[in-house]
Amino acid sequence: MTEPRSSGPNPTPRSRSTGMPPPPSAMPGRSTGNVPGRPGGRPGGQNDAGTSGESVPDGDRTRVVVVDDHAMFRSGVKADIGQRIEVVGEAEDVDSAVAVIAETHPDVVLLDVHLPGGGGIEVLRRVHLVAADQKFLALSVSDAAEDVIGVIRAGARGYVTKSINGEELIDAIRRVSEGDAVFSPRLAGFVLDAFSGAIDLSTVDEDLDRLSQREREVLRLIARGYAYKEVARELFISIKTVETHVSSVLRKLQLSNRHQLTRWATDRRLV
Repeated sequence: MTEPRSSGPNPTPRSRSTGMPPPPSAMPGRSTGNVPGRPGGRPGGQNDAGTSGESVPDGDRTRVVVVDDHAMFRSGVKADIGQRIEVVGEAEDVDSAVAVIAETHPDVVLLDVHLPGGGGIEVLRRVHLVAADQKFLALSVSDAAEDVIGVIRAGARGYVTKSINGEELIDAIRRVSEGDAVFSPRLAGFVLDAFSGAIDLSTVDEDLDRLSQREREVLRLIARGYAYKEVARELFISIKTVETHVSSVLRKLQLSNRHQLTRWATDRRLV
């Protein structure tokens, strides 16, 4: 094949696999590493050459929105998948997630379970009210059965933990975009057990799904016997805010007092 002519003294670097210049968004020579905080390496000793080191043309990329309340983690995900997946938006809480998803219409939403403003389940609920076919892949540090089953029941197509490496995450995103259900191996067992009856779905309480992440934090501390002042100090909020959260929790759970709240939380092993 004839080498393309250079327009100046510094020719544009070419892709090793095609001999053609990479798209503007590609970064030649950069491999797909792991998201910060993840173990290094790839399964089976696979290296970057010919796999994650190659970029994909913009028009062929799966379009993704990344929703996580930690900016550093969002940056790590974008760096990890950006050569082969098009990240079209990001968000840090429920409201911003709903807005950016409505604006960008991604193929897949990478969704953290625990978010300010109501959590990942609230994002699923609000988005699916207006876009029932929007696909979600939960990506969370949590591997608790109630989190896994809760978001799957709310409409997510898969659930993987943040220990996943970049190559596996890219594959999971593409599979979800094509309609597959994808789970980390251990989490798949939770889902199978739930549908087979080995896990009592009543323990994955719909009432708990309605509580925001902050309300759950307050609930756990109150159930452990903390005074309002101690809860406020622990969570760096005012006593008045604690009182507001407790009132909201009691209303949502249809409970009358702290004694009932403590029993409710203890029965569900939340303390």
